[in-house]
Amino acid sequence: MSKEKYYITTPIYYPSGNPHIGHCYTTVACDVIARFKRLEGYDVMFLTGTDEHGMKIEQKAKDAGVTPKEYVDPIVANFKRLWETMDVSYDRYIRTTYEYHVKSVQKIFKTLYDKGYIYKGEYTGKYCTPCESFWTESQLDENGCCPDCHRPVIDAHEEAYFLKVSEFADKIEKFLTETDYLEPKSRVNEMINNFIKPGLEDLCVSRTSFTWGIPVDFDPKHVVYVWVDALSNYISALGYENDEYNDFDKYWPADLHMTAKEIVRFHSIIWIAILMMLDLPLPKHLYGHGWINFNGQKMSKSVGNVIDPFVLAQRYGSDAVRFQILRDMPYGSDSNFSNEIMINRINSDLANGFGNLVSRTVAMADKYFGGTLPEEREPAELDNELIEMAKALCGTVTPLIEQAQLAKALEEIFKVVARANKYIDETEPWILGKDETKKARLASVLYNLLETIRICSGLLAAFMPKTMPKVWEQIGADASLAVYDSLSEFGKLPANVTVHKGEALFPRIDVEKEIDELNALLAPEKTFKEDEDLDKANVITIDQFAEVKLRSGEITACEKIKKSKKLLKLTVDDGRNGRQIVSGIASWYKPEDLIGKKIVFVANLAPAKLCGEMSEGMILACDAGEDDVRVLFLDKDVPNGSTIR
Repeated sequence: MSKEKYYITTPIYYPSGNPHIGHCYTTVACDVIARFKRLEGYDVMFLTGTDEHGMKIEQKAKDAGVTPKEYVDPIVANFKRLWETMDVSYDRYIRTTYEYHVKSVQKIFKTLYDKGYIYKGEYTGKYCTPCESFWTESQLDENGCCPDCHRPVIDAHEEAYFLKVSEFADKIEKFLTETDYLEPKSRVNEMINNFIKPGLEDLCVSRTSFTWGIPVDFDPKHVVYVWVDALSNYISALGYENDEYNDFDKYWPADLHMTAKEIVRFHSIIWIAILMMLDLPLPKHLYGHGWINFNGQKMSKSVGNVIDPFVLAQRYGSDAVRFQILRDMPYGSDSNFSNEIMINRINSDLANGFGNLVSRTVAMADKYFGGTLPEEREPAELDNELIEMAKALCGTVTPLIEQAQLAKALEEIFKVVARANKYIDETEPWILGKDETKKARLASVLYNLLETIRICSGLLAAFMPKTMPKVWEQIGADASLAVYDSLSEFGKLPANVTVHKGEALFPRIDVEKEIDELNALLAPEKTFKEDEDLDKANVITIDQFAEVKLRSGEITACEKIKKSKKLLKLTVDDGRNGRQIVSGIASWYKPEDLIGKKIVFVANLAPAKLCGEMSEGMILACDAGEDDVRVLFLDKDVPNGSTIR
């Protein structure tokens, strides 16, 4: 009898820089679910990969003086090294530069065109290059920026092909509201209220303003919009419209797509529309999780925030890192991260909780029985609560993992761990061990503890795959006693089980000392990148520089713009008639601190409206470290309106 299939996917990652701890959640979470489904006996296909096309990659490659492929290759290699470091057990890795994927996307695009769902027109609107997202004016944030990343958008006007998403608005709304496809339900409300109810517009699905993408084979001056390209990976990786693989019929539809919340709209609206147009089965579930925020503040040396997952895994072990990011991410919400949060979680749950339970139990079995328990037992009513909790644990945890409620699943497991540690205090094995007539009772207590550890470790194996085999070795079990069917039964260990003392699974960390050491690992902050001061790809001539008119001025008035958290409105004495400049420095300066300051501004910048206020220039500022900006102030004696040269 063939196994039931389970197909799980992460989004394919955009290789625009080195991975950090924030990249890890989705992939590690999917790995846990994939491992658990394999434990249950499913035939699992776990897909991840990299999304390598788009304007941003083309621009970064140009700046670096290399081809786009040369730019992304080492970054992709680093992502794959990260997944190896984090023990991610993916079954298939896809790059959108693979030839078979290109072939599939071109056929999908042509099919949609032939069916009348794609038509040619002209795109005029806003485009966020970092997010590779199209936006209407009404969808921009209060600063006129991208509503997802809040960075500036550019005006886009070009010939383009469009996808008739608008025709599917009612079907998509019905799908989202009448099924449990999108979780948590708050995400459904966001999609309906923010995108469908205001009027779902046709989607621009090709570009002509850059070339790094998959060419439209019947109109090669166009490249396929990167999100159509990227979303198609979920079926191209199974062999849809290509000859590389032939397991589309086996694994599709996907059982679970998992994404961060900012790309839910692509997966819940655009992807569903494409599949409906192709007459393909729709995926079963999409989970849009929250973000990892770096403790609600910028990363800095003062709090020791090393976010390099390679460094963290080297210091604490990949299992501890996996555990913390999953344990502290509430279902559907954001979580905070700092090294102190991670260390405290390792100490509380892993060192003091589970690790202490294992070491105490094994040490007592070794001390009182030479490592091998006698078969004679003396059960007591006090044992029943722990035994029943342990027996019920698998039934509690299984649906939580299937629903991607991983933090809740870990919480339930550690309730049993805490109960087992309390059971030690209640039964006082150190007292029983002093009385020869109590050895049968002591054997019962230690056996109950070892069985509880076996069940907990079997369920934790998907979360911490490196450490749990070490646990099984210490408690006298093996992988055969951690199979899924055995995790709902109590009493699978041999009555005369033999334990083996080992090293501490999770040594306790000195928080203060560790933070100091992490601070020392942080490289000094740089205010510029290497060679950025002489970037040959961006050199300009003296004549070009002369076109920029820089002048001095004095800020005579300053106030916040009510519609924006980032913008200040400055009144500047420019030695002439005065002017108003709007600047995004509200995060670093209070209005009252700027009045009377002499600044440098670009005098011949085209006027523009920002949040309804006219801005006639730009003041000069510099990066002063990560997430820090400093305005360039002049000596108070510099006359207003002086030319800067």
